Amino acid sequence: MKAVVLAAGEGTRLRPLTRARPKPMLPIANRPLLEHVLEAARDAGIDEFVFVVGYERERIQSYFGDGDDWGVDVEYAVQEKQLGTGHALLQAEPQVDDAFIALNGDRIVEPEAISAVVEERRDREAPVMAVTRSNQPENYGVVELDGRTVTGIEEKPPAHTVATDYINAGVYGLGERVFDDLRNAESDGELGITTVLREYAGDLRAVPFDGLWLDVSHLWDLLSVNARMLDQFGGDVAADAAPGALVHERATVVDPVVVGDDVRVRPSATVLPGTSLGDNVEVGANAVLSNAVVLPDATIGDGAVVRDCIVGENATVGPNATVEGGETDVVVDGVFYEGVRLGGVVGDNADVGGAVAFDPGAVLGNAASVESGAIVDGRIEDEAVVRRG
Repeated sequence: MKAVVLAAGEGTRLRPLTRARPKPMLPIANRPLLEHVLEAARDAGIDEFVFVVGYERERIQSYFGDGDDWGVDVEYAVQEKQLGTGHALLQAEPQVDDAFIALNGDRIVEPEAISAVVEERRDREAPVMAVTRSNQPENYGVVELDGRTVTGIEEKPPAHTVATDYINAGVYGLGERVFDDLRNAESDGELGITTVLREYAGDLRAVPFDGLWLDVSHLWDLLSVNARMLDQFGGDVAADAAPGALVHERATVVDPVVVGDDVRVRPSATVLPGTSLGDNVEVGANAVLSNAVVLPDATIGDGAVVRDCIVGENATVGPNATVEGGETDVVVDGVFYEGVRLGGVVGDNADVGGAVAFDPGAVLGNAASVESGAIVDGRIEDEAVVRRG
């Protein structure tokens, strides 16, 4: 079957990182999130793809091209305005002429789950969807089941009302009928796929699985998903020697870690598990990184400590700066998240001076600058200047 991959969204909850790149191009183990999605579907036997793109779509199209580098065929459909996943799916209608698989471009799912949906769809010629279990189902689309028949889907219900831990895994086996149903569906401005899936209740079959399923919705998810992928596949990733990377003989790198091209790790630096260093990153002498995602061209100064942290592209973290790491409470779009592991975020092209300290959960915007010795707390806007005292 052909796969339609929904990759048009911006991911506003992942700002400032998504101001310059679409959410599916955020790096996981030094490769775009969307690349992991494509490879899982390819490994499930799919070799024809339609990427529905929109926000910053050139980043996706220039990276994946026609798919030849992955041994698949990639076409593109464009969602000019981000009006929901159902609206995005409608944009692919001209390129779909039979039963197909639809996938979210921001969720990593193991190939076996995709294969199971393909087979179920072929066997019954009726809509199917993958479901998995979550210990926080209220954060997703909660799926109510009678055996394997879907009887209801509710998006992010109040936690006290949730009676099941099954959630929508974002893998669907659908037919051409869905396009007419989406066109006829009522919406309040944004049209989601689940609007139509609810109408299929009673005829919609669930495909449960309990394997790899990783979702990137918030900044801290980028760290946890990166660490999980390195932990699961780090041996394979690390085996690919990065051309031009120089790790000093007195530096310590503890797997699982991935190191990009032309990376420099200076004497007595320590790079601990869960860390990805993008191309042309420099890690200064005596610096310590742990559970960190460092994007290309960033510089970590001598003696800096960077834990549970994302460092943006071409950003600078000055000497002896400290991102302590650990768990904290975070508010995003008015929603309170308790005990998330996020030391801090340094935006693209930001400049952090020497001996700066980040309070847990602090987010520094793109092109912002922080004076030496200052403390970064809360959310700092793009291009802002943080002064000491």
